[in-house]
Amino acid sequence: MNSRAPPATATPPPPLPRLPSPLSIQRISSVSPRRVSRPLDDDAVLAQFGYRPELARKMGAFGNFAISFSVICILAGGMSLFGFGLNTGGPVVMLGGWAVIGLMTLLLGLSLADVTSAYPTSGGLYFMADKLGGPRWGWVTGWLNLLGLLGAIAGIDYGAATFVAAFANLQWGVEPADGTKMMIFACILLLHGLLNVRGVRWVNVLNSISVWWQLTGVAIIVGTLAFAPAAHQSPQFVFTHFNNDTGFGSTLYACLIGSLLAGYTFCGYDASSHLSEETRQAQISAPQGIVRSIAVSWGAGFVLLAGLLFAIQDYAGTQASATGVAPAQIFLDVLGPAGAKFLLLIVIVAMLFCGNAEVAASSRMIYAFSRDGALPGSGTWRRVSSRTRTPVPAVWLSVGGPFLLALPALYSPAAYGAITAINAVGMIPAYGIPVFLALRAGRRYRPGPWSLGRWRRPVGWIAVAYVVIITGVFCLPQVRPVTAASFNYAGVTLAAALTLAGLSWITRGRRAYKIPALGSAQQADLAQDVV
Repeated sequence: MNSRAPPATATPPPPLPRLPSPLSIQRISSVSPRRVSRPLDDDAVLAQFGYRPELARKMGAFGNFAISFSVICILAGGMSLFGFGLNTGGPVVMLGGWAVIGLMTLLLGLSLADVTSAYPTSGGLYFMADKLGGPRWGWVTGWLNLLGLLGAIAGIDYGAATFVAAFANLQWGVEPADGTKMMIFACILLLHGLLNVRGVRWVNVLNSISVWWQLTGVAIIVGTLAFAPAAHQSPQFVFTHFNNDTGFGSTLYACLIGSLLAGYTFCGYDASSHLSEETRQAQISAPQGIVRSIAVSWGAGFVLLAGLLFAIQDYAGTQASATGVAPAQIFLDVLGPAGAKFLLLIVIVAMLFCGNAEVAASSRMIYAFSRDGALPGSGTWRRVSSRTRTPVPAVWLSVGGPFLLALPALYSPAAYGAITAINAVGMIPAYGIPVFLALRAGRRYRPGPWSLGRWRRPVGWIAVAYVVIITGVFCLPQVRPVTAASFNYAGVTLAAALTLAGLSWITRGRRAYKIPALGSAQQADLAQDVV
């Protein structure tokens, strides 16, 4: 069990659940990797990992799916990056890239879901990596995941602030200056902090609303644009038109860069794993949440992008919209100011749901990482409210950190891009590491109740190859000529994150960071694979 003292609370923590008997552990450990084991009691599984249940387990299967779906948020990623897609390949690459990247993401999600079923904890990716590869793997994965989560919150909520500023420009003529957007951004972060400290029940309710808001929003946006009395683009334009404004002459290169519209959007589905300690039947519900969130987002996102492309009235005018938001220009051209503001409100609310869900996921990861001694001030960040059973300090770190990360946007958009780039280049490798380590473990890896069975290895190796390729594409220059303002800092931020992880391991991590001793014969087998 975890030797560290539990966090200070007003009331004693709940008693440890009764562990499975040695006979039941022996039966679990003897399960062939080709078979699916039966799910254990949630708290018994957590206790085997050496953790005392501290969080409120009030989330069901739908709620677990809802948090990952809310974080992916096609109405945030697809809309924010729509102008990027128009420049980097145009309609054919936007839809083709969405189809291909969505499929690859689904394969990666299936592989990650397999590992999540075996290790359903709030630590998520780093805990899996630690158990399958050792503490150094866990440490590096944890820092990549943490920085990716904080960068994601900064990007999501600042994007929401940009859309709010665009709405204010349409409604009241407010100039969308950087200072104005920063104040809106701070208010959004504060709102998300206040909502999250109220407990997982509120988070669960808001995420459930978010699912229906997003799906209904896509239907309203696409339906309104489709039936509006305005000209529409032809299917030939939507499915074959290519446009390359990157400055690079290579069609293939433009297609690779253009595929990042989908690559940036399909992030955040690890939220299902981070909320697993608050999910009932987590060994089944969490992996299902990962896979279902990707699949639904894949289909709904394709419909959204196609609907917007059919409705474009002026391609160049949409790219150079005075609002700074390409979809807003489409709404204006097709529906006029009143209709545009109505559709923008739908998108803004979806973005707010998205950021709120990401704060929940980030706070649980911070709580778990601190529980294992990884963060400076871990004793503070691991504290759980005795009233709401929520990691309140971790919630406020999850909103304070992104605000500090975003401050450079006041002075340099390039500097802000460098910070938020870690969202993608941190998250995607962090997804691939546990999958790779599970594959490397071979028969020593014991899957949980939700498993791909004989498809685990072929699907897993395809997923790992995809992670390597897409991470490289994230780091490529996206515009030519390359200047200080247009430079893609993703590679720099990835190198900085890895350097930070390495130095912090040497100076602190190898002494302070420690996951509890393994508690079953099954897990002891995996521990032999430590590097």
